[in-house]
Amino acid sequence: MIETRGLTRHFGATKAVEDLDLRVEPGEILGLLGPNGAGKTTTVKILTCMIKPTSGSASIAGFDVEEDPLEVKRRIGYVPEAGALYETLTAGEYLTMIANLRGIDGEHANRKVNELLDLFDVLDARDRRLVGHSKGMRQKVLISAALLGNPEVLFLDEPLSGIDANAALVVKQLLRELAAKGRTILFCSHILEVVERICTRIVIVNDGRKIIEGVPDHIAAEAGAKSLEEAFARLTGVRDAAEVTRDLLRALEDSVPAANTPESAEGPA
Repeated sequence: MIETRGLTRHFGATKAVEDLDLRVEPGEILGLLGPNGAGKTTTVKILTCMIKPTSGSASIAGFDVEEDPLEVKRRIGYVPEAGALYETLTAGEYLTMIANLRGIDGEHANRKVNELLDLFDVLDARDRRLVGHSKGMRQKVLISAALLGNPEVLFLDEPLSGIDANAALVVKQLLRELAAKGRTILFCSHILEVVERICTRIVIVNDGRKIIEGVPDHIAAEAGAKSLEEAFARLTGVRDAAEVTRDLLRALEDSVPAANTPESAEGPA
């Protein structure tokens, strides 16, 4: 379970997260939505014990993130938005190291690493150094690392970034199966269609604050919108997409030098 009460994090005068209350039960996939800078990644970093809150509290599986960070880390898997890997290691070496840190070693670790790499169709690249992997392949290694140890709670920050459609289907189905087995999952993404399709509940944050939560239909109805996408735009103050598109096209047309216009190309009449 994930729970926060009055969670707050300031960076100087910037209020990244402000008085945030969340509760995610076992078996839930909570979609955390918000525009850039809304506080999603900061929230996840607090919950995974990477940074400390300014005030408020947070607990994972009953353990406080400040008082029991090691117990929290034993129970979680985390796919960061921009994951840093030890690029001089091979995929197999990196995942074996993560397995060992999880208390999995020997032949058991080797078998688990091979199973996960095979699941994501990168087993052939097990012995290739990570510096030579594509973005999508590196992302698959990060997801595999998060799944090692069968964690009670999963934090996924844009987990599908860069991976191919087949791997994305595997990840989405896997998350549903894990939730059915009682795992707790927090899923952050800017891809509303994915969030709407796999999450059991959604929370939208803006300027560090929770502004609404519920299932997509409830959120759309509360916002007086026809879809989650339209509701998201209204609730977070995003300008109408059609209006923005018109302004962008106008700006592009205004930027074309006169010499390149059709009229100038024809020459004087």
